[in-house]
Amino acid sequence: MKTARKYLVAVSIIAVLLSSGCVQEDERVYRVGILSGLDFFTVIGDTFKEEMTKLGYVENENIIYDIQKTNFEPEREKEILEKFVDDDVDLIFAFPTEVALAAKEATEGTDIPVLFAAAFTEGNDLIDSVTQPGGHITGVRYPGTDVAVRRLEVLHDIMPDAKRVWLPYQKEYPAVPAELELVRPAAQSLGITLIEFPVTNQTHLQEELQNREDSDNFDFDAVLYIPESLSTTQSVFELIANFTRERKIPIMGTKILTEDYGTVFGVTTNNPDFGILAAPMADKILRGTQAGTIPVASPESKLIINYKAAEELGITLPEGLLAMADDIIR
Repeated sequence: MKTARKYLVAVSIIAVLLSSGCVQEDERVYRVGILSGLDFFTVIGDTFKEEMTKLGYVENENIIYDIQKTNFEPEREKEILEKFVDDDVDLIFAFPTEVALAAKEATEGTDIPVLFAAAFTEGNDLIDSVTQPGGHITGVRYPGTDVAVRRLEVLHDIMPDAKRVWLPYQKEYPAVPAELELVRPAAQSLGITLIEFPVTNQTHLQEELQNREDSDNFDFDAVLYIPESLSTTQSVFELIANFTRERKIPIMGTKILTEDYGTVFGVTTNNPDFGILAAPMADKILRGTQAGTIPVASPESKLIINYKAAEELGITLPEGLLAMADDIIR
């Protein structure tokens, strides 16, 4: 009986000490490797960290970030991801598509979870499905195929008389075939002929534009970007704009601006939203939920209209479309 009483007293004392804060359980320090594969997407990592702070993760106290940045550098990305694996980080946060695929490959055979962002899930083996991504990976997808068709529809709303549309895109980009599979019949139903131009690199694009310049062959009414890597590259936009601007041929689909010029509209996502959506998923993973059981998230696409660019090109924008816009640049 005396032994039992002593045991109960000891348990009571420990409980009181714990509740009063005199005894604290050591808090685990998590390590997260972040790899941004393109400057265009760097803000995703910033908003991710901000949201993680709101969830109680304080940098250099209970979480440590190893932040790395590249720009279309597959070999360097591979080295960075291998170092994350060697360091046995608790989570890898990788974006966009190519980097996410490389992260999945680098962590094969390990129990290191991968969280992706701004990645296409069509045309590759990144996940098993949106509802059950499988394995040790999940993330926030880019709603590519939906956005591609919507861009074409908005172009038609703005220029219903446009019959020929030039469509440059990165050759062999994984998501493109799935997008074209939907865009082609949509164009046909709208009476639009797509002039597709698969680009191997920027030099290839410049040669094509120069050939058209030399032969005065600009036999299209507009340029359309579908979601892929080419559409995120400022220098590519400037290259195309140099050839089309003086001919009053609009560039549409994505939001790109220079100091005095830009695309007419963009149907796209806000990059910060990827980080915002990814943070609670990371929290679940760090708390023990298997990544592959967490459904993939997807941000809402937004319609951004560049009224100034349209006005410069002599395009009258439909009032109904302006009313639908999430943002108007004037």
